[in-house]
Amino acid sequence: MKERPPKALVTEDGEEAPPSTDWSTVPEIPGHAPYLLIGAGTASFGAFRAIKSGDPKAQVLVIGEENHIPYMRPPLSKEMWFSDDRNATQNLRFKQWNGKERSVYFEPASFYIEPKKLPFQENGGVAVLTGKKVIKLDPSEKKVWLDNGSEITYDKCLIATGGKPRHLPVLDNAGEDVKKRTVLFRSIEDFQRLDLITERAKSVAIVGGGFLGSELACALGKKGKKKGIKVYQLFPENGNMGRVLPEYISNWTTKKVQSEGVDVIPNVKVESASYNRGKVDLGLSNGKSVSADVVVVAVGLEPNVELAKTSGLETDDVHGGYRVNAELEARSNVWVAGDASCFYDIKLGRRRVEHHDHAVVSGRLAGENMTGAAKPYWHQSMFWSDLGPEIGYEAIGIVDSTLPTVAVFAKATEKDTPKATVEKSGEGIRSESEQAASPAVPEKLVPRPPGDDDDYSKGVIFYLKDKTVVGIVLWNVFNKMPLARKVLKDGAENEDLFEVAKLFNIHESS
Repeated sequence: MKERPPKALVTEDGEEAPPSTDWSTVPEIPGHAPYLLIGAGTASFGAFRAIKSGDPKAQVLVIGEENHIPYMRPPLSKEMWFSDDRNATQNLRFKQWNGKERSVYFEPASFYIEPKKLPFQENGGVAVLTGKKVIKLDPSEKKVWLDNGSEITYDKCLIATGGKPRHLPVLDNAGEDVKKRTVLFRSIEDFQRLDLITERAKSVAIVGGGFLGSELACALGKKGKKKGIKVYQLFPENGNMGRVLPEYISNWTTKKVQSEGVDVIPNVKVESASYNRGKVDLGLSNGKSVSADVVVVAVGLEPNVELAKTSGLETDDVHGGYRVNAELEARSNVWVAGDASCFYDIKLGRRRVEHHDHAVVSGRLAGENMTGAAKPYWHQSMFWSDLGPEIGYEAIGIVDSTLPTVAVFAKATEKDTPKATVEKSGEGIRSESEQAASPAVPEKLVPRPPGDDDDYSKGVIFYLKDKTVVGIVLWNVFNKMPLARKVLKDGAENEDLFEVAKLFNIHESS
């Protein structure tokens, strides 16, 4: 984008400065932004792309607390750990499972405009103000205040503040030596710190058995085999991802994580932590202990709603996050998207979702509505998790292991892996590579209870509430999310599910 000097600048006393004024005299932070996005994550990225599509000459200012332009978080716990190219990793580049290299940043730095130059771009553009925090918002005055005392007015505003990792008080209260050896995994800095530590550490303890904890366990287990690192994974559930997957699948998954060299310790909580000769000793609820050079905490997110207290915004007491209407609006000219948004799902009720696809799609819809689209948020977002290049799943709706489930499984082939999926589509962010699938009719399916020796390498799991499907997990079944969305929308009942499962072609072998 071609830059031009300002036609006229206004000084503090209200007089116009001559056109010859150089850029060094322009305030670093603009006093007004037609479109102001609070948060520089995935939701803001989705929003500014939509804003620029609906208003090509839009001037968009993004404000982020991190010192980075918008980037993808999924590779930080997945592909980034499987690269043998240290130079690429240190430069925040990674290879997708198909070997194609890309950056974690959505756009290169050259895409963005310097914030102080944004008001003078006739054709608009996007600027990112990094390392700054919005501490207050006044919807009636259309103004925000930053932590450095600056004030910015806006016409339209998006709150996309995301979430922050949950802490474990037992570690927080254990003293500085323990805190120095504890990583709350969320950001680029967290990845870089853990990557550096594991280049020399001999032991790592991961606390958490959900998506992030299990992904990191597999990744570090693989690295541990090469580097001689002992990897522990501790969690209170019976098996990996036990809050999401049925018990038999969770147990099967735990065996796969163990096969990566991870010492998985289920059914325990960390009850004490202390520093001892360069290591952190974790006392467990089963009376045993684990000693590690570093502890990684992966126990979920808290929506970042600090602005609610200072800005009079409503939050949801049950789900957390800012309550928004069907168009993702919290107040007049203030939208919320991503992890921090608590929205009403017309099929599943009020919800809050913490996944990449939701951040992208809700951000995009908010951006469209900021330019006047007035669309309701009816999209059923998906999420996915990869335990390395060979095992992965995609899911939609409410997937809760306490719900009854009906599942259909088949034996996986070489093409039924995350690696094969990316090789076929060329796209590692699988929510961007969805493809429609045509149905097929396999052999007749006979329902029976799961067995310990069954092969759960490929299948479809339906989650039921009042005999209606409310969630679906596609286990090593990829690019069939449009079908899953249709099933969820149609509200299939359990007596039809073995017929419904045929739509997903899980028995095809070609």
